[in-house]
Amino acid sequence: MKIGFVGLGHMGGPMCRNIIQHSNLEVSIFDLSPDAVQACVDVGGKASASLAELAANSDVIMTSLPMPRDVEAVTLGPGGIAENAKSGTIYIDLSTNSPMVIKKVAAELEKKGITTIDAPVSGGAIGAEKRTIAIMVGGDKTTYDKCMPIFESFGANISHLGDLGSGCIAKIVNNMIAFSTMAAAAEGIMLGAAAGIDPEALNQVIRTSSGNSMSYRGVAYKTLNGDWSPTFALDLAYKDMHLALELADELAIPLQVSPQVHNLMRMAKGMGFGGDDATAIMRVYEETLNRKVRKKS
Repeated sequence: MKIGFVGLGHMGGPMCRNIIQHSNLEVSIFDLSPDAVQACVDVGGKASASLAELAANSDVIMTSLPMPRDVEAVTLGPGGIAENAKSGTIYIDLSTNSPMVIKKVAAELEKKGITTIDAPVSGGAIGAEKRTIAIMVGGDKTTYDKCMPIFESFGANISHLGDLGSGCIAKIVNNMIAFSTMAAAAEGIMLGAAAGIDPEALNQVIRTSSGNSMSYRGVAYKTLNGDWSPTFALDLAYKDMHLALELADELAIPLQVSPQVHNLMRMAKGMGFGGDDATAIMRVYEETLNRKVRKKS
């Protein structure tokens, strides 16, 4: 089985390298970043000269891309997967994508004899490096079973959730909850600090109490260290929250908390923090109140 992997960013790069190193599969790669390509070539990947070349020579094509529009461009655009992949190819999208977009893509690829499954992941870049990410899969169960050795080479907690688009929905809901928790954490940390509690002491209390979570710890660490370098960029978090609101609109489900978090993210983007880590929503409070919350030097 020949694998083609497109998109070697913060998540895609380590996932691809793990497939190369922890499976017996031939892996071809394509990305616009020469450095990202070289990092995969260094561990045994084969660089493709073009997306078209990769698509034509792969049995399974995997994408890990930032935006739904990027997925559409790679799959349905000129020189893309639809034009070049052979009938019988399996397409796996690992991106955090819109369920509407993945269904549109799947319908077009099906005309070419290509089967699509969606398999977004969660666990961050560290989880991608350590092969501990969760993989949420939607689509044909037989195809899922066939691809299980691939999934096992780069992730853990692999789940088949139902029909095509189910993986996207699970990922959107997961991220909606995580980012809402981040916003609550930012508010709480700022409130406690403004009331006079040492933020480091407050952090230790929350880490061992019911307010603790991965999202809380991320906000606390980044805030106390003043380190907004992106593990997961605010721009991408904003996109994911927007997908949740779109899904709610489609299903006529009222959301009370998430729209406010989305607006907080929009404020942060407007203040120039879109390239920072998603936890930089805290910077809205810091800039508005002219108060930095940092650990003692």
